[in-house]
Amino acid sequence: MKQVTRPDTDEYFLKIALVVAERSTCRRHHVGAVAVKNKHILATGYNGAPAGLKDCLELGCLRNEMNIPSGTRHEICRGIHAEQNVIIQASLHGVSLEGSTIYCTHTPCNLCAKMLVNAKIGRLVSFGEYDDSAFIDLFQQADIKVDIKKRPRLQISYLD
Repeated sequence: MKQVTRPDTDEYFLKIALVVAERSTCRRHHVGAVAVKNKHILATGYNGAPAGLKDCLELGCLRNEMNIPSGTRHEICRGIHAEQNVIIQASLHGVSLEGSTIYCTHTPCNLCAKMLVNAKIGRLVSFGEYDDSAFIDLFQQADIKVDIKKRPRLQISYLD
């Protein structure tokens, strides 16, 4: 009989964040975020242009054109970060993120970290590190737990 390895909860939701990231319209990084509470998905978000507007896949990347390094000058970008979009999606559907865990393919920039603090999340789980580590001190002050895991297996296991 075929043996299937069942992922633990963190690996499971990180894999879902990877699938969410596939929707990204950013030319630099594909980032996905999943808000979870009591093992239930509350909202998802990925990085890209505001809904209904032209994105970087169509128009090109302003930051690349201006040689702006990753982790700086976030205002020169038409995209919204995955963490911002997960907060926005939860809000649009009347869902509180208080006490939730955010599973994200990358650690947050400082701006997203401040938003996650105000959304009162309880934990952040990631495997990728963004070029901005300011979130660490901010999350420590806000008593938000951070877990950096190994990148999950990119294989989907199932039985036919």
